[in-house]
Amino acid sequence: MKTLIKNGLIVDGSGDQPYIGDILIEKEKIVAIEKSIDCKDIDRIIDAKDLVVAPGFIDTHSHSDLVILESPYNEVKARQGITTEILGQDGISMAPLPKEFISSWKKNLAGLDGTSESINWTYETTDGYLKQMEKSKVGLNYAYLVPHGNIRMEAMGLEGRAATEEEIKKMCEITRREMEAGAFGLSTGLIYIPCTYSETKELIEMCKVVAEFNGELVIHQRSEAGTILESMEEVIRIGKESGVKIHFSHFKVCGKQNWKYIDEVVNLLEKGEKEGVKISYDQYPYAAGSTMLGVVLPPWAHAGGTDKLMERLKNEEDRKKMKFDIENGIPGWDNFIEFAGFDQIFITSVVSKKNQDLVGKNLIEVGEIRKKAPYNATFDLLLEEENAVGMVDFYGLEEHIIKFLKRPEQNVCTDALLAKGKPHPRAYGSFPRVLGRYVREKQVLKLQEAIYKMTKKAAEAIGISERGELKPGMFADITIFDPKTIIDKGDYINPAQFPEGIQYVIVNGTPIIDDGIFKKVSPGKVIRRK
Repeated sequence: MKTLIKNGLIVDGSGDQPYIGDILIEKEKIVAIEKSIDCKDIDRIIDAKDLVVAPGFIDTHSHSDLVILESPYNEVKARQGITTEILGQDGISMAPLPKEFISSWKKNLAGLDGTSESINWTYETTDGYLKQMEKSKVGLNYAYLVPHGNIRMEAMGLEGRAATEEEIKKMCEITRREMEAGAFGLSTGLIYIPCTYSETKELIEMCKVVAEFNGELVIHQRSEAGTILESMEEVIRIGKESGVKIHFSHFKVCGKQNWKYIDEVVNLLEKGEKEGVKISYDQYPYAAGSTMLGVVLPPWAHAGGTDKLMERLKNEEDRKKMKFDIENGIPGWDNFIEFAGFDQIFITSVVSKKNQDLVGKNLIEVGEIRKKAPYNATFDLLLEEENAVGMVDFYGLEEHIIKFLKRPEQNVCTDALLAKGKPHPRAYGSFPRVLGRYVREKQVLKLQEAIYKMTKKAAEAIGISERGELKPGMFADITIFDPKTIIDKGDYINPAQFPEGIQYVIVNGTPIIDDGIFKKVSPGKVIRRK
């Protein structure tokens, strides 16, 4: 198959000035880029006059881990112009997964990645998971980070304590096995169990193994709120002592009372870089976050997994202790109710039919509807749904988004959770929002700067080769859009709206968005670190 893209404004991902030109694709790769290409035996010509031709966007923080096994297609991401996603985020994902932990782990993942009884959960390792993905075919390209929590679970279960030296050694062995299977790095989420129970030395030792593979630590740091400065010092220490590259997930500072730390946070980024630590971060362009509702509970409540959490939520004394800890705080724990408030935490998804009326409501409204105090209403909802509840929390201002968007360490991501219920609008609109609002409307970034952050910068941060830039020899992952109309459409009331302006999305030489029409084809690849 030979495809010729003609007359487009080529923004090649390098950050250089755009130019008008043609691109020739043969099979899966770009074979030529010139001002004008005349070639015989062309199977398809795409006229890109008045359109931007860019590398396919790379989403460095995605939660499609489960849904991609249910269906090979991913229209929600494709409609944003995304051609590659990085899975395995926040230290809790699909693999490794020893068989004895399947039941408990499915419940732990439910609020973040969703639930499914239709897939085969017996793959056990990263290699098994990636092979299952390859067998089921994929519409986009997918790379994987091995999750810290899964490794910890295999080595020592879900106990809420620090690891022993022998257990850390076992974690390092598992890390090596999964890196050899093709993982691009290690992820951790230090607000999620069992990652939250780890000490710094545990991560340093694991990251020494990752550094041998030139991988990176992709980290949801221990605090994005009141103790963010101490949290960042910990991450920089991990980078210095292990030699691993650091990539902060969904970088932000949460809560009005903590915005005073923003300048110091930037200073710490620069301090770490001066001390030799390679640092990058991703960011979605919205002033609200989204995760599982269970994070509002103190870490001890989750020790032992979801089944143990359910027992504690049934116990009145445990509930009193949870309420006390939320109201008084625990050192080193990000207290979502403190920094966002009951009125700024909204339910995005539940599993059962009986609680569907709570989707889209904040925790104050949940209490009013159920005729209960907000604490009891929240505890009861988590109990009834077995922790499988998604939420959105509002934490910042647009000026903060802009400040971090302009930083050289930044690349764009979605951090998109399962697109069911009323998901965060970032699931549908992150990349078009940057191009529409922050390039065209507010002129915060130049077009070539934004495309660089969505493509080559993202590929370099994760260590992906042969993608992220338009040049001969690269895989033909290409997004073509109208710079005059591209914009996100979803909001927090009606988030499930596709953006405008994306005309073509090509994955490995095959169109999956063709003149605005989504096609159910599976040209994607599972990418393993070489």
